[in-house]
Amino acid sequence: MKKAIQLLTALALSGAATLASAQAQPWKDIGREATPAEIKAWDIDVRPDFKGLPKGSGSVSLGETVWEGKCASCHGSFGESNEVFTPIVGGTTKEDIARGRVKNLEQGGHFPQRTTLMKVATVSTLWDYINRAMPWNAPKSLKTDEVYGVLAYILSLAEVVPADYVLSDQNIAEVQQRMPNRNGMRFYEPLWKASGKGDVKNVACMKDCPTDAKVHSTLPDFARDAHGNILEQNRVIGPVRGADTTKPAPTAPVGTAPPPKAVVVAAAPAAGAAGGVDVKGVLTANGCTACHGITNKIVGPGFAEVLAKHKGRADLEAYLAGKIKSGGSGVYGAVPMPPQAQLKDDEAAAIAKWIAAGPK
Repeated sequence: MKKAIQLLTALALSGAATLASAQAQPWKDIGREATPAEIKAWDIDVRPDFKGLPKGSGSVSLGETVWEGKCASCHGSFGESNEVFTPIVGGTTKEDIARGRVKNLEQGGHFPQRTTLMKVATVSTLWDYINRAMPWNAPKSLKTDEVYGVLAYILSLAEVVPADYVLSDQNIAEVQQRMPNRNGMRFYEPLWKASGKGDVKNVACMKDCPTDAKVHSTLPDFARDAHGNILEQNRVIGPVRGADTTKPAPTAPVGTAPPPKAVVVAAAPAAGAAGGVDVKGVLTANGCTACHGITNKIVGPGFAEVLAKHKGRADLEAYLAGKIKSGGSGVYGAVPMPPQAQLKDDEAAAIAKWIAAGPK
């Protein structure tokens, strides 16, 4: 009887300790299960077997229209531009389309650089990337049919589809069979075996480890601002991280402190200088600072560069407002500026007035 009481007492104490331990877990009451609607909003990827591909269609003609308005400023009218990003089109042939392997990627190939269509193996990858990440200054803003159209236009430039083609969820699998590098993927089985062994062997340091070991990457001083201030060139959508490359290298890990607000978007206009329009809000909402820094060129010239080039014009504000709305090319090189027809007249005028007053 005594042993039974001792056993019951031990069990009770054990249960109480377990309960106390569970209650002490700081994460016990944090969070909740995601709702089906929340999961659906995040689940936008398109797989190589086309699972996740939405219904829709888009012609080459539609894609060309969207391309000229929203894509050509970075990629060129024919996907050939190398001024902002590497070319999308080029380096593939009809023979590549027939055999599914790009000759220029093989040893001895002499094409100057690898284009997107030379490398990509699955057409779903292109659809998925355009849908979630383009245009660069306004990702996820394209309609489903516009994504189909833009992809159709790109494929037509490489002669994967004809110029009058209409790409859709119903025929995209057929297009996959004409991708120039569809047989270019290499399957490495060990990477897919959960029970397999790694391809690198090492012994982890478990005691007497060096205390001064650091893992980090840095830019050499001479290269820190070779492309302007990197922090100013982050997208205004999503988390903004990056060092201010006009200043000495940071001593603390980047991201441990919020970046200065002044370098993320254009400065607010001076009181009364913009006719009551929130220039900062307009520039941010329309992705203007993704292409234009305050003083330095990113894709297009900095706002201060624009002022310096046209300062002294009697019609400066009217001229700038017109160029903002209509776009154009040739003034600052071959990279065109797409028209910003979505801006209201008073918004374009406010931006022009802000530039004319000296952007800060």
